[in-house]
Amino acid sequence: MLLRGGRRAALLLAAAAAGVAGAGALARRDPDTAVHASASPPLRQALSAAAAEGLRSGARLFSPWLLPPPPPPPPPHQGFPILNSFASASVSPADLRGQGSAGSLDDSRCCPGCLGRNSIAKAASAVGPAVVNISCMQDAHGWRLEESIGSGTIIDPDGTIFTCAHVVADFQSTKAVVRGKVSVTLQDGREFEGVVLNADRHSDIAVVKIKSKTPLPAARLGSSSRLQPGDWVVALGCPLSLQNTVTAGIVSCVDRKSSDLGLGGLRREYLQTDCAINQGNSGGPLVNLDGEIIGVNVMKVRNADGLSFAVPIDSVVKIVDNFKRNGRVVRPWLGLKMLDLNPMNISQLKE
Repeated sequence: MLLRGGRRAALLLAAAAAGVAGAGALARRDPDTAVHASASPPLRQALSAAAAEGLRSGARLFSPWLLPPPPPPPPPHQGFPILNSFASASVSPADLRGQGSAGSLDDSRCCPGCLGRNSIAKAASAVGPAVVNISCMQDAHGWRLEESIGSGTIIDPDGTIFTCAHVVADFQSTKAVVRGKVSVTLQDGREFEGVVLNADRHSDIAVVKIKSKTPLPAARLGSSSRLQPGDWVVALGCPLSLQNTVTAGIVSCVDRKSSDLGLGGLRREYLQTDCAINQGNSGGPLVNLDGEIIGVNVMKVRNADGLSFAVPIDSVVKIVDNFKRNGRVVRPWLGLKMLDLNPMNISQLKE
């Protein structure tokens, strides 16, 4: 409440000082200048000094509190009534308007690595528009034989999408066979028909392409080499066809080997997280708090909570580079065969 004129400001302070000190009623009881207050002894002295200064300078004062109209004045012998008590406050009502039930909307952090109130929400909103739902329906003579549902991430405005190979392709021997018509649905509801450009069985990574007349939202790629156990991560996707689903957790292990999981064949390494991953999350992004993709979610341990796995984004980038150069992933290998030495083998080696 802005009091008009230095005289009213001085009367405000003088009235407060006189009232809380028990000096009796103020001679003038103008409704525009009447004040009802109480204060502690130290504050009484400060108010008295400020009142004297206000009379000399005629300065204008601003009060952050908008007081309700005062009640009818009491009998003269009671002095000023106590309408309200001053309390210590660090936030004015104007600042309180920006607070929710959980506290301030300020997302400041004490250091760059700390988790702010909106850190997860900001990471999810940065990548969310680029996360898509992928479904493949395989029909035979009008009968739907199988439907595969998964997720993916647009990584450039032209419509290139990372996803899992098992979502869009079946593998007969080493050759990938597209499951059927690939339908891609964006977060905003737009639908496109996708084309599977490449799929790799061993890494379970595939690349799908869609065409749009306008640029598409794309996510930024990060680096998985700088991750460490305990880092916060966010998983996005469409579990059980529930689009725009966000879960959060931490990195549990940065180099979980396929042999640890009982997976035979080529040696692979995964990021282990405790983010909730379910059927339909396959191919969705694993994101750091900067809103960068650091992995592609591929699987979870059945009947176990908090054991989810993703292909590190550094490995995915190498796979895509192989797709561009060779049309497939080239992996060098060396074959060895172990034999027990016996007289016949020794004689053959000598020859």
